[in-house]
Amino acid sequence: MTNDEKPKSSRKINRRLLGLLFSLASLAGLIYIAITLITGGDLGLRSLTNLFATRTPDAVAEELDFNVGRERVFAHLDGAVASVGTLGIQVLDLAGNETLSDPFRMTRPAIKSAAGSAIAFDIGGTQVRVFDNSQIAASIEASGAIVSASINTNGWFCVSTQGSAGLRGVATVYNDQGRAVYRVNLVTGYVLSAVLSHDNSDLAVLSLTDVGSRLAFYKGMSEENPDFEFNFTGELILDMHYLPSGELLAISTDTLFMVNRNGEYRELYRFSGGQLRGYILDGSFTVLYLLDYGVGYLGRLVTLDDDGTPLGEYTTDRVLISMSYSDGTLAVLKSDGLSFYDAELQETLAAGEQMSLAGVNNIIALGDGVALAAGDHSAILFRKLPDS
Repeated sequence: MTNDEKPKSSRKINRRLLGLLFSLASLAGLIYIAITLITGGDLGLRSLTNLFATRTPDAVAEELDFNVGRERVFAHLDGAVASVGTLGIQVLDLAGNETLSDPFRMTRPAIKSAAGSAIAFDIGGTQVRVFDNSQIAASIEASGAIVSASINTNGWFCVSTQGSAGLRGVATVYNDQGRAVYRVNLVTGYVLSAVLSHDNSDLAVLSLTDVGSRLAFYKGMSEENPDFEFNFTGELILDMHYLPSGELLAISTDTLFMVNRNGEYRELYRFSGGQLRGYILDGSFTVLYLLDYGVGYLGRLVTLDDDGTPLGEYTTDRVLISMSYSDGTLAVLKSDGLSFYDAELQETLAAGEQMSLAGVNNIIALGDGVALAAGDHSAILFRKLPDS
């Protein structure tokens, strides 16, 4: 496929839905929130929270006490857990000891993490913090309303903001000291997100256009114009992630695909007969949660390698509320409890004393068979059963 060819989808997004999205495009931050909610909000599947049953599963449980206000979100940080809420940042080790605290106000807190560092940001606001489990590495105030942010394994980060003075959006790259080193100003399309390669050399920018989505690539980040780009007519790109190889893995409403550093597009997996409800792109394998059309909550988990080859498949009629992967641990929070899986989706249950998961809406895998099940009022560590 050449760079100027447009990938087509066999199932186009409803035109009336696109029309609604485009009418709201000037509020790019709100559009981004809507998109993340469609797919579960960073895999948390928060729109299903109220459907979670109050079953009390067997689990080894230890409660952590976070005090960061409301709208809490969490991330794994190298043997610790970071929580971000309306009152700021707090990091606790797995014994519950505080290792970092930074109080400040946010309205719609969000967090991303990679290789022991994290970026906390306020969607629709201007506050950004980059930190590890013991110190703040960078503290900035964005010049526009934040749409999204990302961080790579070297601690370099990107902040995407709404535009002003004729711009449709701005994507800014910062080094690990918080100094701006590159900026993309969009005059067409509305910025949704930007991600940086692991070697800090290539930038991919996702934007919403009048006819669908656009992915633009800036190799070396030395020129104002992209080296190549793809326009997806009638299709919504939801998320993207750079692999260590330098290839970009991306997902739309019906396709998982790859773009390499030469601008070659390759479709890896098309969701046949299922509605994408959740996904994980940033693990050692890709995880998809697909609902069967018109069959309640009957659906399946699918794991794929980097070439799109299926590794495992698991069918369930339970609601999957949240899923997370870290260091060999895939943790899945379902309406009937918490389970751990390997790449082939062989299941291992949590075990131990009785503990209620009522009100929990998010799971964060911490590696080594440990996961944090959390909500606005509780945060509980669970461990999987030892191998028999």
